[in-house]
Amino acid sequence: MPGNTLGKSVHKIKKIVLASRNPVKAQATRDAFQRMFPNDKFDIERVDVPSEVSSQPMTDEETLIGALNRARNAQSILPVADFWVGIEGGVENGENGSLQAFAWMVVCSGDQVGKGRTGSFFLPPQVVQLIQQGKELGEADDIVFGRVNSKQDEGAVGILTDNVIDRKRLYEYALVLALIPFKNPRLFRKTD
Repeated sequence: MPGNTLGKSVHKIKKIVLASRNPVKAQATRDAFQRMFPNDKFDIERVDVPSEVSSQPMTDEETLIGALNRARNAQSILPVADFWVGIEGGVENGENGSLQAFAWMVVCSGDQVGKGRTGSFFLPPQVVQLIQQGKELGEADDIVFGRVNSKQDEGAVGILTDNVIDRKRLYEYALVLALIPFKNPRLFRKTD
């Protein structure tokens, strides 16, 4: 019988505001939420907001602050939503002048905040040199690897692993980690 919803579970579509217009970040966000909440439906709205950190964060702390600022700035622009997501990629000094690349994910909803960090990987010396000269990682990748806008595609991790791990996958699993408090609210309830 058309229109009959008896016996069917009807779920409200939950709105996610993603603090980025990057299609890779949008797909990673959608996939992470669907993995963690397979019975829910999600609508993602993408907005450009400032991170309020340098365009290429150079420490773990600065990168986390950038992700948190993006999520909060998205919330201030579009306050009616279920979740706000900030994603920030960064680099940090390693031994002998090397740089490690990684990203932080921040998910906000109500008074709950979830955080997740990707694994890190070392960048080739040619990329490191360009970053130290003031280039962003994506721009340095495009120069060294002869790509165009790789940060909206496989990213440095995809280029370096021949897409065994691409940027979307790297971000998706870190977003799943950031969603742990929302999947387990009873365990993360604030106590007075």
